[in-house]
Amino acid sequence: MRVPLSWLREYVDLPATETGRDVQAKLISVGLEVETVEQLGDGLKGPLVVGKVLTIEELTEFKKPIRFCTVDVGQANGTGEPQEIVCGARNFAVGDKVVVVLPGAVLPGGFAIAARKTYGKTSHGMICSSDELGMGDDGTKGIIVLPPEHEVGTDAIELLQLVDEVLDIAVTPDRGYALSIRGVARETATAYGLPLSDPALLDVPGPNAFGYPVQVSDPLGCDRFTARTVTGLDPEARSPLWLTRRLQKAGMRPISLAVDITNYVMLELGQPLHAYDRSRVQGPIGVRRAEQGEKLTTLDGVKRTLDAEDLVITDDRGPIGLAGVMGGANTEIDDTEGTTTEVVVEAAHFDALSISRTARRHKLASEASKRFERGVDPQAASAAAQRTVDLLVLLAGGTADAGVTEVIAPSAPHTITIPANHPDKVAGVDYGRETVVRRLQQVGCDVYGQDELIVTVPSWRPDLTDPNDLAEEVIRLEGYENLPSTLPKPPAGRGLTDRQRLHRRVGRALAGAGYVEAPNYPFVGEHVFDQFGLAADDPNRKVVKLVNPLSDEEPALRTTLLPGLLGALRRNDGRGSHDLALFETGLVFHPREELKIAVRLPVDRRPTDEEIASLTEALPLQPRHAAVVLTGAREQAGWWGKGRPSDWADAVESARVLAREAGTELIVRGGQYGPWHPGRCAELAVVVRGVEQVIGYAGELHPGVLKTLGLPARTSAMELDLDVLELASSGVPKGPKISTFPVATQDVALVVDASVPHADVEASLREGAGELLESIRLFDVYENAAQLGEGRKSLAYALRFRAADRTLTVDEASAARDAAVSLAAERVGAVLRG
Repeated sequence: MRVPLSWLREYVDLPATETGRDVQAKLISVGLEVETVEQLGDGLKGPLVVGKVLTIEELTEFKKPIRFCTVDVGQANGTGEPQEIVCGARNFAVGDKVVVVLPGAVLPGGFAIAARKTYGKTSHGMICSSDELGMGDDGTKGIIVLPPEHEVGTDAIELLQLVDEVLDIAVTPDRGYALSIRGVARETATAYGLPLSDPALLDVPGPNAFGYPVQVSDPLGCDRFTARTVTGLDPEARSPLWLTRRLQKAGMRPISLAVDITNYVMLELGQPLHAYDRSRVQGPIGVRRAEQGEKLTTLDGVKRTLDAEDLVITDDRGPIGLAGVMGGANTEIDDTEGTTTEVVVEAAHFDALSISRTARRHKLASEASKRFERGVDPQAASAAAQRTVDLLVLLAGGTADAGVTEVIAPSAPHTITIPANHPDKVAGVDYGRETVVRRLQQVGCDVYGQDELIVTVPSWRPDLTDPNDLAEEVIRLEGYENLPSTLPKPPAGRGLTDRQRLHRRVGRALAGAGYVEAPNYPFVGEHVFDQFGLAADDPNRKVVKLVNPLSDEEPALRTTLLPGLLGALRRNDGRGSHDLALFETGLVFHPREELKIAVRLPVDRRPTDEEIASLTEALPLQPRHAAVVLTGAREQAGWWGKGRPSDWADAVESARVLAREAGTELIVRGGQYGPWHPGRCAELAVVVRGVEQVIGYAGELHPGVLKTLGLPARTSAMELDLDVLELASSGVPKGPKISTFPVATQDVALVVDASVPHADVEASLREGAGELLESIRLFDVYENAAQLGEGRKSLAYALRFRAADRTLTVDEASAARDAAVSLAAERVGAVLRG
């Protein structure tokens, strides 16, 4: 909203010394976002005067049309003689009044004017256009042609109001009243503690039976409709300079007198209006919902197909306008023909949600819809219609018809009951009842009561719906800057929870292992589960859907981290980064079996444990997962030797990294799930309170999934449930004890069937070796049918033995190794190789 300071001063008697910057600071202090203060006419210096064109000589010897003019500027040039000026514009004629800048003047932008020779003539000044004077869009691209009544030699700087300050306010959705001079003036008056001259306080005649007939079929969509008629308009009347200049300063383009007046009143009072050419309206004006598929050509010349939810204005022919958005072309006031002598003025109040949806449905944002969807004062409709009628009578010589039509749906004022000390509790400041009542009255509320206040909300503030809204009004008017800044004092011994510490350790460990964190949005489309090959009854297919998603293609909350990570990997690979290792830790979302409605928590006290538990039960289950994806080289080649590509084993190892950070034993065995390759997939499990639980999968992704998603070949991934991993954790990992006794190493190579997993062999060796075994490591896998037999493989392990209280003998270490081999032979059929 652009607010000229000169216009604002008409309704608030600001001190003459107050500048736009001063007003900006005051409005910001009461909560309005004043982004800039534009200095109109900054650097402008006269003489700039009204001139009358006396003669025009066409200079035809040049490539473009040039005119040599003489202009009467009165005594402004000091001699009274006609001023000789060269001009290239052609939209003026002899006898026209124009704006002339004389030598010695400076135009906006530091453009100094001097006499100069051009096109073989000497030009003593310029005939100005609106662009050259920084006036904004006036609907023409040529010279300013003034009405004939202005005297020659008149100071054009004052006449055109070229010097002013304009406040540019970013109006938030809850403050629709600030999309008007009236609303901003009210805030200004409150900020300065000055009285407000409310422009809506007009004498308005009551409704009668002689007004233009109106039929409202949808009172929920339109709860107020005022219609007034003005006849005998002069079709040749044009908008006066003061009106067009105010529109230009507010960022609107002058069009025609009737339209300019409706726009002016909308800016002044915040009530959108529409003027119909009465001769083009057939029958009563109606308000109803559109029929599906109805057609309407709007004022922008676009033929639109209407939806059944659209609210429309109609006559006997059908729709003549989209209510609250834009009028129809078939009842437009046609200024080009100059035939409109009677108009019907509409001032209505429409449902904000309906107008917002219609504007978005048709991609047709307008000044009217912008105001209706933020909330318009329904009580201002009659005053706005009266103000429009008054201006039409004054400026166009019309006559106000005695008929007044008002269709009003019954409604009661909105009241809120609030304890007098409620703002004190919210802000932590002792305002007192007197201050609370005074500030609410400044907003426009009627306040009754002592300890318990009954507050009637003003019609122009539909955003005030509950006690906390009223508390916010008191706090902002008292000044956010006056709120004390106090730091919370947590009790000693509090800090990060074990869960938070684990999440941080996990992130550091993965980063240390060469992975790059890549957070993603938690939204997915359900088609991704088909791409992953999940079974129809897979729990991950049950999603929580958003009521108002950011994208229709991703309307659900994720149940797995892989879609986002794989998307990031695909984008980076497509942009030339082929060696990638990405990770993410984040929440996934699963719906609860029973849907519950969340309670509204209080703000004046700490919620009870029962309230917090009730809120938690209404939320979806939100376990935290960790996931990694890899592709390309895991180790780069160089002078130091050959590199190697990443593979399924790296994905499994990332899970082991997380398990070590959690201080728990990870069970790794062959598995099969969703997007993973069935022969290169590891199932990850832990033991929680004596019960084994599967927490995730790791390995190489299925080639079909890679092709469907457009991913590089041999891409690997891992995902596991961090919360379950934490439950299996033994707490914060403890540092290893450094033994003073030496280690005894024994290597064994066992031949087993190729189908036997390494994890089963390792488990047998670990159990058989007993308590002397410190660690076990697989360091070689060998397959050779000629030496080992068909379908056999050799697994070589390094076993480290150590005792806590002595140095082991060779016999003790060998006995432990033999016991381990013996149990492996019994459990998995292992045979000691060689």
